[in-house]
Amino acid sequence: MNAETPLTELSFTVSGRIAKPCAQVFEAVADPEQLSRYFTTGGARGRLEPGGEVTWDFADFPGRFPVAVLEAQPPHRLVIAWEGEETAGEGADTRVVFEFEPLEDDARTLVTITETSWQATEAGARAAFGNCEGWTGMLAALKTWLEHGINLREGFYR
Repeated sequence: MNAETPLTELSFTVSGRIAKPCAQVFEAVADPEQLSRYFTTGGARGRLEPGGEVTWDFADFPGRFPVAVLEAQPPHRLVIAWEGEETAGEGADTRVVFEFEPLEDDARTLVTITETSWQATEAGARAAFGNCEGWTGMLAALKTWLEHGINLREGFYR
């Protein structure tokens, strides 16, 4: 972006490497039972696949959140949308893209999460930073769960 182009939307990207094959890492995100073990402290319902009814619940933000699955390309890509405050554009949803890239002959996976559609305002920045923190925590919890069987979030928010 150059100095003459106004900032109209905020987005962020976080990523991390997990020492497991791409398909296993993808499945740990797509499968609600696995996701509930390390991330959605209040539980996940519904598999991340287009057309399904999916909800996530968190102890730190109680109440089920509906999650719309826009795209699923196992084991490489998931795209979801969910309601956010201070979102940009039409509707009140943000868009989250999960990308799973095999590394080292699929011995490890690079997971990249990009969330877009936040207003370029102070309130939009606070909301985006909060979600950025959440997705970074999710990646750390995913890595620790898959590589060591430890739930980092257990007792963290309650």
